[in-house]
Order: sequence, then C-alpha cells, then structure tokens
Amino acid sequence: MAGHSKWANIQHRKGRQDAARSKLFSKLSKEITVAAKMGDPDPDKNPRLRLAVKEARAQSMPKENIERAIKKATGGEAEAYEEIRYEGYGPGGVAVIVEAMTDNRNRTASSVRSIFAKHGGNLGETGSVGFMFERMGQIVYPLSVGDYETVFEAALEAGAEDVEDTDDGYFIYTDPTELAAVSTQLEEALGPSESTRLIWQPTTTTELDLEGMRKLMKLIEALEDDDDVQRVTTNFEASDEVLAQL
Repeated sequence: MAGHSKWANIQHRKGRQDAARSKLFSKLSKEITVAAKMGDPDPDKNPRLRLAVKEARAQSMPKENIERAIKKATGGEAEAYEEIRYEGYGPGGVAVIVEAMTDNRNRTASSVRSIFAKHGGNLGETGSVGFMFERMGQIVYPLSVGDYETVFEAALEAGAEDVEDTDDGYFIYTDPTELAAVSTQLEEALGPSESTRLIWQPTTTTELDLEGMRKLMKLIEALEDDDDVQRVTTNFEASDEVLAQL
C-alpha cells in the first residue's frame, strides 16, 4: 500500500483525524447524500449508498447524521453536486489524484490549482497521472480479527483478489465492481470492517526524502482542508527512517 495507507498512518500519528472529525463527517455526509440522490435511498437497493453508509459507520459517524444525509437527498434539499477528479504532480514529482464534489466547478478548480502552486506542485490535465494508479476496492480489518490464514480464507471465499498483511491491519483488495458484495460477505465472516472504500492504488511509486515528505504533507493537508475535496491519493514511497522522523 504505497502512498495511501502510509499517509493515513502519518495522519493518525499527527493526531489530525480527531481534530478534523467534523470536517470528515461533512465529507461523509456529502457522499451519502449524493449516493442517495443518484439512486435508491434504501442502502439495501443502492450499492454506492450502502458503501457510503458503511464507511461512515466505520468512522463512528452518528446514526442521526447518516439518516439526516439520506433525508436531505430524498427531501429535495440537496445541492446539485458534481463529481470531479483532478490530477497533478506534487513536490519531488509525486503523482497526486484529488477527488472532489462541488456545486461550483470554477471555484473548486481555482482553489485546487492555487493549492498545488502554493505547495510546490502543478495541476495537470485529466489522465496526466491516472495511468500510474489502478481503481480498486479496499477493505481494512484490524489484526485482532484473526490470523492471516483465517482472513485470507474468508477473503478468498468472498471473492477478493488479494490480501496484504501489514503492521496496521489486513488490507483486502477487490475488483471495484465487486466491493459491495465482497464486503457484505466478509462482514458475515469477520464482522464489521474498519474501512470499506474505492481507492486509487499506485502501480508505480516515487520515493521522497525527509524534506520532500514534509512538503508533500503540507500539500495534502491543504487539499484535504478544502471543503470541496473528498479525498487525496498519492504514489509516494518513503523509507522507514524518513517516516519515523515525521
């Protein structure tokens, strides 16, 4: 899991997740509302909504917040959000994918471009870095759920493509179209996951030194602080020594 999971771990060590909980809930609510508006408001009949709700629960989002986000879509109160993907390069030539939901394309494009420029990166055209990533489903379980063989067999039975055993948990990968089905079957075998989402998995990575990592972290933090940005993925790679110094 180059880039994606390591950044999540860095965030956790820096304590940013708790500090940004309200912003996180806002982004999760937006995803739930959009998913409910685009399809059936019943999660059992809407795979995208089911995944959004599952991810919100995994992040300890209150039930009333989830219900409010769905009701907003069905009540006709929801803004007309547009999903946009931005691609560019960060410090050290690291590839960056920014996924956004916005009701004002010009505002968001201007903001994202400004953040890239301010933090030593540059925004490219759509497709400029996308070829360095593969769209996949990712399900995360804590190590406490069982040993590797137990998790691997459950994942294989559920139709997953791969299982990665790390110090931070089990990362289970699926075809993006099978994520909802695989996660449902895994939940029956292993219980609720820590996270269930579609990700951009790097197929090639760019290694950074300590200074490069510090610059990249500032870029990612600035992007994630933008209300229109849903998630940021990079293809950075860094040594354990560099990560330990952050």
